[in-house]
Amino acid sequence: MTSSSSTSPVHATQDAALWQSLKSAIANSSGFQSWKAEQSSSLESDTSVEEMIRLYLRETLETLAY
Repeated sequence: MTSSSSTSPVHATQDAALWQSLKSAIANSSGFQSWKAEQSSSLESDTSVEEMIRLYLRETLETLAY
């Protein structure tokens, strides 16, 4: 049985490519764009797109769980 915590370099590369694709799709979605416009005053100007996407996903999942 293999450990789920160890990832082969191939899987790590595939995961990174998948995350890049997801980030791009999310960043271009209308939901994210609306959320970003609403958050513009509360987000720091140096907040990266990746961090904004993580915040957006966290808030979306929290809303769904509620």
